Amino acid sequence: MVEANPAPKKYLLGRPKMAQFFSKLEEGSSTGAVSLYLKPGLSERELQNMAGIPASLPLPDELIRTAVKSTNGAVIFWGSRGKYLVLPPFPIKEKAIFDGYEAEPLGRMLAGEHRIGLVLLHLGSYAVGVCQGETLLSSKVGTGLVHGRHRKGGSSQQRFQRRREKQVDEFLDRVCGHAREHLEPLKKELDYLVYGGPRQTVLRLRKRCPFLGSFDDRVLPLLDVPTLRQKVLETAVVRVWSSHIIEWPDDV
Repeated sequence: MVEANPAPKKYLLGRPKMAQFFSKLEEGSSTGAVSLYLKPGLSERELQNMAGIPASLPLPDELIRTAVKSTNGAVIFWGSRGKYLVLPPFPIKEKAIFDGYEAEPLGRMLAGEHRIGLVLLHLGSYAVGVCQGETLLSSKVGTGLVHGRHRKGGSSQQRFQRRREKQVDEFLDRVCGHAREHLEPLKKELDYLVYGGPRQTVLRLRKRCPFLGSFDDRVLPLLDVPTLRQKVLETAVVRVWSSHIIEWPDDV
């Protein structure tokens, strides 16, 4: 019976842990290793046919699929001392290939102090803020009355649904107001904006709040967040700066 190859490890590293990750890459010889920096939007065919990639480089299909689907692009470190796919927190700006483990461009990205707006919400709770690096510069966390869904039928349900829809609109208008309060003074200075919460709720807010459309050219991937409290907002700031790592076993 043939044993299946071990599954790759997947984990999340914040900025301090990424510094340790870079140090590990720099230890010892990197002869035969290669580093690939991939911009967002690259197709599988374009990745496989990139000039400069050694013909013998055995990139797994899962790695290729994951890399090309990443909203922010990806960085591949591949060699005898480690095989990693890094999904960075911010978009890769330039496609590049390096001999050896070349982490300097990624390290430079993570060492920056981007100014980022956060708009996080569930129906009934929200958190809005601005951070620079991992320092929260301003924030507003609050709640709003939005009743749960009515399960009974008939005219009673229709009245309840109309009342609930009005509550939702009023809640989203409140979140929009706080977003404008915190983000508009820094509109030209914000590098990125990140939303968090259920996708449909976020989409409804963006439709209801045209002001947020002015940031559509710099939106980061959606965060999955629980019901909002100040601690959740602070944790989200750390997550915004974190990188997803997928590590393949040495025998791949």
